[in-house]
Amino acid sequence: MSHTVEKIGGTSMSRFGEIMSNVIIGSRTPDKMYNRVFVVSAYSGITNLLLEDKKTGAPGVYGHFMLGDNLWPIALESVRAKMQEYNHSFENLGLDVDAANAFINSRLNDIHTFLSNLESMRSFGFSRPDDYLPMTREFLAAVGEVHSAYNSAVILKANGINARFVDLSGWRSTESLTLDEAIMNGFRDVKFEEELPIVTGYVKFDPGIMLRFDRGYSEITFSKIAVLTGAAEGIIHKEFHLSTGDPKLIGLDKVQIIGHTNFDIADQLSDMGMEAIHAKAAKEMEMKGIPIRVKNAFDPEHPGTLISRGYIAPNPRVEMICGRNDLVALEVFDPEMVGEPGYDYRLTKHLADNDINYIAKTTNANTITHFVLQKEKYLNDCVESIQRDFPTAEITLEKVGIVSVIGSNMKIPGFLSRAANALASIGANVLAIDQTLRQVNIQFVVERSNFEAVQKALHHEFVEQQA
Repeated sequence: MSHTVEKIGGTSMSRFGEIMSNVIIGSRTPDKMYNRVFVVSAYSGITNLLLEDKKTGAPGVYGHFMLGDNLWPIALESVRAKMQEYNHSFENLGLDVDAANAFINSRLNDIHTFLSNLESMRSFGFSRPDDYLPMTREFLAAVGEVHSAYNSAVILKANGINARFVDLSGWRSTESLTLDEAIMNGFRDVKFEEELPIVTGYVKFDPGIMLRFDRGYSEITFSKIAVLTGAAEGIIHKEFHLSTGDPKLIGLDKVQIIGHTNFDIADQLSDMGMEAIHAKAAKEMEMKGIPIRVKNAFDPEHPGTLISRGYIAPNPRVEMICGRNDLVALEVFDPEMVGEPGYDYRLTKHLADNDINYIAKTTNANTITHFVLQKEKYLNDCVESIQRDFPTAEITLEKVGIVSVIGSNMKIPGFLSRAANALASIGANVLAIDQTLRQVNIQFVVERSNFEAVQKALHHEFVEQQA
C-alpha cells in the first residue's frame, strides 16, 4: 500500500490533543499507524507574531525590523512567551516542557543574534533593504513550523508512536539546494512503513519559499512531498468541512458537505480566497493524478470531500457559494477605446507591470473594468501609469464585493432568472456579472453592504431549496 501525505493547519495544530486522538491515532491498529506523512503548520497566531498579522497588517518581529523602529526585540520576546505558553499547554500530552523550551529558546536566541548583526550592518549604510529583508522574512517564518513539528514528534514518541522530526528549515546549513533537492534530502532515509514523519511546512531553498509563495508555502511543501515521494493521496485536515457555504454565515444546519469535486473547482475557490488548497500547490498533484481529500479534523469518521481530475457532478448542481469583500473595481472609460486593436493588451500590461492580479473582468465598447484586491501594494501607481498612457480615459476606483456561485456541472435551466429573483427579493443591486462559456462559475459583483445577504439568498435558492 502506498503512503498518504497529510497537512494539518495552524488552528488545528493548536488543538493537538484532539488532532492526535482524531487524526493521527484514531481507531487505528499499530499496523495501520504508518505509511503516512504529516506536514504541519505553525500553531495559531505564531506566524502573525513572527511576520505581521494576516488580517490587520499589525507588525510582528519582521514588521518592526523592516520599519526600523527598534521594537523587534520586544516582539521577539512576545513570540518566545507565546511559544512557551503552547509548550506548557501540551505537558499533559507527554511533552517534556523543559526540553521543548530549551529547543525553541536556542532557535530564538539565534534569531536575536542574526537580527542584531543585520541591524549593525545596515547602520553603516552599505546594504539595501532588498539585500537583507527577504532572507530575514525567510529566517523568521521557518521557526514557526520548526516549533510545532518538533513538539508533535516528541509528543507522539511519548505516546508510543515511532515519530520522526523532519526539519526542512535548513537551520545553520550552508547548502544551496532547489526545492526538490531540499525535500528529497530530508526524506533520503525515511522508512514510510516503520516511521511517522512529522515535517516542517517551511522548506529552505534558493531563492526562498516565502519569496515565491509567501504565506501559502506550507501547502506547496505538502504538494511537493506528495509528488516527489509518489503518494497515493493528499489529505488536508482543517477545522471545518468543505461545504456549500460558510457555516458561520449561512448556518451549520443549512450548509452541506460538498463530497466530491474537481481541481478546476478548487482553482475557482482559491481565486475567491477560500483556503481549500493553494492554487499552485494543486497543479503538480493534478498533473500526477494524485487526488486531494479535504477532511474535518474534528469529524474523523467522515470521508470529507475528494478533489480529483475529471470529476463532473452527474446532476446539475451548485457546489459552493462563496466570495470576497475586499475588492475594488478599477474602471477605465475611454471613448477612444471602441474599435481600437490592442487597447485591452496595453491596459492589462499596466496591471502586470505593477504585479496586480485581477479576480474578474467585464468589458463593453468603451469601458473595461478589472476587479482587483484593494490591498494591492502598487494599485495607486498602476492608476497613475494608466492615466499617463491613456490621457483621454476616465479612471475610477469603487469598493465592491464579489459573490461566486461555483459547480462542476451548473447547466441549470433558468439559473440567471432564479438568481435575479432571489437577489431582487432582498433588494440587492447587481453591479456586474461575469461568466465564461464553461459555466463552472458565475460571479455577481455587488455593493459591499449587500455581500453577506447575497450569499445567504443564493445559498437558499440553489442549495437549501434543492435539499
